[in-house]
Amino acid sequence: MKKTNRLSQKSCVPCPGNFPPLRGTSVESLMSEISGWSVENEHHLTKTFEFSNFKKALYFVNCVGDIAEREGHHPDLFLSRGKVTVTLWTHKINGLSESDFILAAKCDGVYQK
Repeated sequence: MKKTNRLSQKSCVPCPGNFPPLRGTSVESLMSEISGWSVENEHHLTKTFEFSNFKKALYFVNCVGDIAEREGHHPDLFLSRGKVTVTLWTHKINGLSESDFILAAKCDGVYQK
């Protein structure tokens, strides 16, 4: 049985846009709770998920889309044959918020199923 990620149990919170993006040790701490993601310039998270075929990759995109709608936090999704690249950041603050890490953990949960 896989360990449940603390972040995947949380919900994304709408960003009021009146606080700075996460940086430094805050980003490092949250990165330790997700696996296989990379942080680019302390601005966005990215990860490529691989699948055995296009249909499975499309199914993943649709599942992530459903979660994104529920959470009110929307990633950039790039679908190609056998893989999906997910990119996350909070547009209102032009950088990372905890919600980006929450949605990353939820994407990992979908992929593990």
